[in-house]
Amino acid sequence: MAHAFEGAARPPAVDRAALDTPAIRQARVDLAACFRMAARLGMGEGICNHFSFVVPGHDDLFLVNPYGLAFCEVTASSLLICDFEGHVLLGEGRPEATAFYIHAQLHRLNPRARAAFHTHMPNATALCLLEGDPFVWAGQTALKFYDRLAVDERYNGLALDNTEGERIARAAGDADVVMLKNHGPLVLGPTIAEAWDDLYYLERAAEVQLRAMASGRPLKPVTPTLAQAACQQMKEGNAESARLHLESVKRQLMRTEPDFAA
Repeated sequence: MAHAFEGAARPPAVDRAALDTPAIRQARVDLAACFRMAARLGMGEGICNHFSFVVPGHDDLFLVNPYGLAFCEVTASSLLICDFEGHVLLGEGRPEATAFYIHAQLHRLNPRARAAFHTHMPNATALCLLEGDPFVWAGQTALKFYDRLAVDERYNGLALDNTEGERIARAAGDADVVMLKNHGPLVLGPTIAEAWDDLYYLERAAEVQLRAMASGRPLKPVTPTLAQAACQQMKEGNAESARLHLESVKRQLMRTEPDFAA
């Protein structure tokens, strides 16, 4: 299902020291931690799917996983640094094709989307296959996304060109979560921690809703007014809660698979 990205011609010369700052090294470690925990939780899919983050101090570059590695194999040093023209400036290999075409345009057209996580995690992806709204707004965890979610109804097959990447980026608008119908979820955030936190809770919310639906009993949604109020409550302190969540992920990984940070 994955496609190798051919990439642009010879990359321009780069100042390697400028792309190896403490902030960039930390971003590599944080992003690698997200891949590893996503793998542990069954949120990856073979060697497909991709997480990216705008390189600190370089708004025209982004970190992304290389084609061919499963999430459980990603390390901080294996992440690539790419530009929006398709050059790999640092790292071995190339990104998966849809990783480049989707993420380059997301970061280029949505400057607020510093982090972009796309994975076909089973429960949230299942909701993307249903007719109508993905969520019925019956579960508290789902309400975290009430005012922050967009649905892209237009599926065009694999994103193998800039045109489709641009379309997806524009469909995202100001949303933090985009449910791509017939495809899967896309999570955008200002930090790696906030994108991870939303990705995790999106999958949990989807899992709980699907279990409730499987009971065959009617679901009991809350009113729109209450759903909006609850969403606003959860926004307060979200950045700090997300930071602490990611720190806990890294502590767990350091105990069992510390090579993620290498």
